[in-house]
Amino acid sequence: MLYELLSWINQTISPPGFGAFDFITTRTAFASATALIISLIIGKKIIQWLKRMQLKENIRDDIGLKSHLSKADTPTMGGVIIILATVIPALLWMRMDSIYTWMIIFVVLVLGAVGFVDDYIKVVRKDKSGLHGWFKIIGQVLVGTVLGVTLYFWPAFEEYNTLTTVPFLKEVNIDYAFFGDEYGWLVFIPVVIFIITGVSNAANLTDGLDGLLSGTSAIAGVILGIFAYVSGRVDFSEFLNIMYLPGAGELTIFAASLVGACLGFLWYNAYPASVFMGDTGSLALGGALGALAVMIHKELLLPIICGIFVVEALSVIIQTSWFKYTRKIYGEGQRIFLMAPIHHHFEKQGWSESKIVVRFWIIAILLGILSLLTLKLR
Repeated sequence: MLYELLSWINQTISPPGFGAFDFITTRTAFASATALIISLIIGKKIIQWLKRMQLKENIRDDIGLKSHLSKADTPTMGGVIIILATVIPALLWMRMDSIYTWMIIFVVLVLGAVGFVDDYIKVVRKDKSGLHGWFKIIGQVLVGTVLGVTLYFWPAFEEYNTLTTVPFLKEVNIDYAFFGDEYGWLVFIPVVIFIITGVSNAANLTDGLDGLLSGTSAIAGVILGIFAYVSGRVDFSEFLNIMYLPGAGELTIFAASLVGACLGFLWYNAYPASVFMGDTGSLALGGALGALAVMIHKELLLPIICGIFVVEALSVIIQTSWFKYTRKIYGEGQRIFLMAPIHHHFEKQGWSESKIVVRFWIIAILLGILSLLTLKLR
């Protein structure tokens, strides 16, 4: 919205310097700064409001981690800070005539709303089970369906709607139209649904330690923002020999807003946390990262870019599956990890919370660098 105003001023009055706002790099810098400032300013006020309303985290006393019991008075539902600090700058600095703008905002707001309802039931109604799992799945499937249908049937995407880049292989793309061009949606839309559902749930599982999800999400946002920028430029995409996606550069601005919002939230969420994001933030963050990857056709890189999320989710799947299998075979369930998700396993081994989070950040940075290397290592 602000970009439209500045563009109009530049076209009608042409004051010195206003032409810079036509560049994605300029708007990206302003978007990240705006998000950081908003999250820092409104974050403090929202935390104070959450405390007054007694919206505190429900810590289960049977989780086996006594150190977490001290967090019972920490306010939750702080994901509202991330959502506001992401959406407001995105709307201010992204183009309003871009379908990318409205689709990514849709994903964040709807999944944020699903998470908010879950947090509301847990915190306000004091029901620790929260929103029924099926309702969460329905919300995620709805978002994935709308995104998939739009990306497939929107006329501007027709040329490359079912294509996706294969990492480490030069000039090799996967075409989801396995059953013919007219039936490509039969594969593409379910793939989008799976990605949105999987990444948002994996992010939710990762959000178990102070600063873990906000930090790793910021790192993933930087990487996806870089991919969006080079994919949206003819010269860079041609030089790097990757798929050119007209207009995708606008997603760089959203990614910058997301990173700024996460860093601002991290100011309050770093150990010892003054606020937790809750499902309101984790579902929105995971959905946003998954949607970004899908829209720039880099979803096959998600296991690397969001490698921490993948390991966290796999640890839960492996733990649960092995426990059920051994209970069926031996009559008593056995565990592979001391506790799942895997960050709790390291807590059980005696690692401090800060050490686990920082080391996971380092791994996320290394995975992000590996993701960027796929642009040339082919």
